[in-house]
Amino acid sequence: MISKFFSQSKPIQYVTMSIVLLLVFVLVKLKAFSSEFEIIVIAEQFGLFLMVLLSLFIFDFFVTRNSLTKKNSYGLYVFVLCFAIFPQTILHSEVLWANFFVLLALRRLISLRSHKHIKKKLFDAAFWIALASLFYFWAIVFFILVYVALLVYRITDPKNYVIPIVGVVTLAIMIVSYLIIKDIEFVSYASDLIDFSLDFSLLNTRPFIIGTTILLSLGIWSLFFFVKNLRSQMKSYRPSFSLILVVLLLGFSILVLAPDKNGSELIFLFAPLAIIIANYIEVISEIWFKESLLWILFLTPIAISLL
Repeated sequence: MISKFFSQSKPIQYVTMSIVLLLVFVLVKLKAFSSEFEIIVIAEQFGLFLMVLLSLFIFDFFVTRNSLTKKNSYGLYVFVLCFAIFPQTILHSEVLWANFFVLLALRRLISLRSHKHIKKKLFDAAFWIALASLFYFWAIVFFILVYVALLVYRITDPKNYVIPIVGVVTLAIMIVSYLIIKDIEFVSYASDLIDFSLDFSLLNTRPFIIGTTILLSLGIWSLFFFVKNLRSQMKSYRPSFSLILVVLLLGFSILVLAPDKNGSELIFLFAPLAIIIANYIEVISEIWFKESLLWILFLTPIAISLL
C-alpha cells in the first residue's frame, strides 16, 4: 500500500520521489518545447532539474532535522506531487530559482531553534531572500519571516535585528556594482522588477481550478488539525511549527500580489502545505482513508493532464 511505503523515511523513498520528479519535469518540458532540442538547451534544462532536485532535498533536510513531521516521507510525497499538480511552476525558471533561495533561507531560520550561530544564520537568511527577490520580486515578502523568527524564538539582542539589514545591503552593493560595470541604469532595472496585479482571470482554467480545489481543500482541512495540535508539540519545537503558518500566510500574499498570475506563484505554498498536510496524514488512524487521500493526490495530476 502507498501509505505503508511512505510511512518510512529511507533512501528508497528519496529515489522513488526523485524519479517521479524527473518524469514530471521531462514530460512538462517535452510538451512545452516545440522545436528541436539543442545541446545547450538540454544542458540548461538539466541544470535546472538538478536545482529543483536539490530544493527537494533541502526541504526534506530541514523538515527531518527539525522534526516538523514524524519519521516518514509524506511531506516529501506531497511536495513532489505539488509540482505535478501545477506543472506551470516548472515552466518558469525564475520562480524555481526564487523558491530555491527561499527554502535555503527557511532552513537557516528554522535552525535558529538551537540558538547557535544566530548572527550568521540571520545574515544568510536575509541574503538568500534578497537574492530570491532578484528572480521573483515579491519573494521579498519573506523578509518579514526573518523578524517573525526572531520573535518566536525569543531572540532579544538588539544587534540581531540589524544583521538582516546588513545581509540585504551586502547584496544591494554587489548588484549596484554590477549595474555600474555593465552601464545599466538602476532606475530602469528596479522598475522592471517591481510590478503587481489583482487580475486573476488568467487562473480561470479548468486544470488550475481542479488542482487548486483539491490541494487547497485538503490543505485547509489539514490546517485545522495542524493548529489544534500545535499546543501538543514539544515546547522547543512549537515556534518552528508557528513559523510554518507564517510561511503559508506570506505565500498566499504573493499569490495576491503576483503581476503575472499564471499559477507558477503557487510554488511558494508547496513547502508549508506539504508539511501541514503530512502532519494531518500522520494522525489518520483509518488506513483506507489515509490510502484514499494519498491516491487522490497521485491521480489528480494524471486526471488534469487528460483534460
